[in-house]
Amino acid sequence: MFKTATFVLMAVVCLINIDQSALGQNQPNIIFILADDLGWGDIGVLHQNSSTHPRRHKTPYLDQMARDGLLMPQHYCPAPVCAPSRASFLMGVHQGHASVRNNQFDKALNDNHTVATVLKDAGYKTALIGKYGLQGEGKDSKSWEAYPTKRGFDEFFGYVAHGDGHVHYPSHPWPIGNSESHRVGKPVWWNDREVSGDLARCYTTDLFTARSKQWIIEHRESKPDQPFFLYLAFDTPHAALQVPTSAYPEGLGLDGGVRWIGEPGRMINTALGTIDSYRHPDYVGKGWSDVQERFATMVRRIDDCVGDILVTLNDLNISENTLVVFTSDNGPHDKTYIQGQQFEASDFQSYGPFDGTKRDTWEGGIRMPTIAWWPETIPKSSVHLKPTQFHDWMATFAEIAGVLPPARTDGVSMMNSLKGSRDRKPSRVYVEYEHRGKTKSYSTFLKSRAGTKRGQMQVIHLDGYKGIRTNIKSHADPFEIYHLESDLGERKNLANTGGKFAELEQRMRDQVLRLRVADSSAPRPYDSEFIPGFEKSDELKTRGDLSVKGKFKYVPDLSASSIEETIDPDAKGIVLKGKQTTFSANLKCPKGGAVMASRTVQVTQSGRYKISLQSKAKVFIRLHEAAIIDADFHREHGQDSFEVELNLGKGFHPLLITGLPGEEDELAVTLHFKRVGENAK
Repeated sequence: MFKTATFVLMAVVCLINIDQSALGQNQPNIIFILADDLGWGDIGVLHQNSSTHPRRHKTPYLDQMARDGLLMPQHYCPAPVCAPSRASFLMGVHQGHASVRNNQFDKALNDNHTVATVLKDAGYKTALIGKYGLQGEGKDSKSWEAYPTKRGFDEFFGYVAHGDGHVHYPSHPWPIGNSESHRVGKPVWWNDREVSGDLARCYTTDLFTARSKQWIIEHRESKPDQPFFLYLAFDTPHAALQVPTSAYPEGLGLDGGVRWIGEPGRMINTALGTIDSYRHPDYVGKGWSDVQERFATMVRRIDDCVGDILVTLNDLNISENTLVVFTSDNGPHDKTYIQGQQFEASDFQSYGPFDGTKRDTWEGGIRMPTIAWWPETIPKSSVHLKPTQFHDWMATFAEIAGVLPPARTDGVSMMNSLKGSRDRKPSRVYVEYEHRGKTKSYSTFLKSRAGTKRGQMQVIHLDGYKGIRTNIKSHADPFEIYHLESDLGERKNLANTGGKFAELEQRMRDQVLRLRVADSSAPRPYDSEFIPGFEKSDELKTRGDLSVKGKFKYVPDLSASSIEETIDPDAKGIVLKGKQTTFSANLKCPKGGAVMASRTVQVTQSGRYKISLQSKAKVFIRLHEAAIIDADFHREHGQDSFEVELNLGKGFHPLLITGLPGEEDELAVTLHFKRVGENAK
């Protein structure tokens, strides 16, 4: 039996008129600073200053940054380890859509829109300075498939491979390292050149900061009217607990602090003295262990460097036109990489008031120390208490730049929150991750979870509650449910306390299947489950059809629009009957603009369906929140066949089609639905 349904849909709203290829000169600069394995509890204003723990360290410049800006105490990383977190940030997607998952270090960042390409298209100069780890196979800047300059960055300076970032003196051996890999220097790349031979006595925290300062200064001098995006990715305080050569230079900004000299053998002004020798005087003579002094000194060095960057912006008179974000990639570590010495995240309660460390999905592993600073735009001493996540920065930076983000992004703009008002819609907080280890058995952690196996883990925030599953064996495993606002330590599991939470737990299990797509490189126990439909079409939260005037280089995300329309009740949905169904639509839209259409798909028989797209235009399609067909970026790069296989449960499923008609006045789209597999008839 073969069913064909054809509809002509009229776009009912014209929202905006944006030309993303011709933008003005008033766009703010953006600096995103990412620490490596810095815990939520490592920031003074968040935990250290008020902690009753016998050992405390200080972050005075970060504390001042928070007083002058916005503290975001419920900002989450995408996964509790560096590679997936950094990949999700750059791609603007959560881990249900990312191509880098679990511990896939050095896997190539997939070729698609990144934060850097979006901002570059908007007219920004872009640079990545620091640790990368998403390059793919190869041996140099030409052969690495996903080298930063192939993913939207105009300039790259730093460590390419994940493991290179484990040590912090690239030109020097480190005899006390606990393995051969940690006893040798590492290559540093500057665009198409390997330059570690020029970096004698350069400590990477200083090195990356000095290079960042110099890049900002040079860009300001050469192109003062062009906005810039700088991604400064520290490789500390992770891994090898190595300390600087000397005290931080006096003063900050243009007249002090770390400085780029640019002479081989003395590239920065702190490249002198003895490597791995300095201890901050605030932490000496307190009876602390060697590694405790080292760790506290490393965190203080990051603090000095952030303060140096902020003063540099003030000295250049661009601070009021620059957004600076500081955060970390995952929870705190418990490594030293020093022979015979052990460090614990409990030494300074780096996880704060939470349970969990790096590689845990308890709050200590995924809640990040995050501060946003933008003088005269962000109100001083403000606090954003709503949950947000890394993929929200893509949408936020795009709005700041005056453009729409790609339809591919899972994030929502936090621009309103930065300015002290309410976000247009809540962020989708979602985590999935797998690790064979166990949660640490620290004395402050809940005894029943300390030392338990992590396994497959999953987190979703829904209706103001956190749902979490660990060591998942099947999709039937229930979520634990916590109200974090009143239960920071995740002590009271609400899942079994009443009908309200039984219904919420089921909705959590349904929702995680509706917002992700399976990835064969990181299999999950729930990959083969049917995506649940709604029992009635009026249960779907859909919007009307929208059109946008303007010129777009990619399919934009129109779903964040503040204009809400209910779906046209006279427009028929797509009913999947028999083995095959075809849906065709001609979506009216201004020439050169973008259009979005929302429809329902009614599945009358649960099964596996192949969905194929036929369209000459750029199109992006979601089913529920799952990104199922990307004919946007890949269409532009030559791909002409787009299809996906999904397990669809009986019921009603929302379908969102966004596309660019180009020079036509309508978007022609045809979708073929074919039931395949054992249940096909």
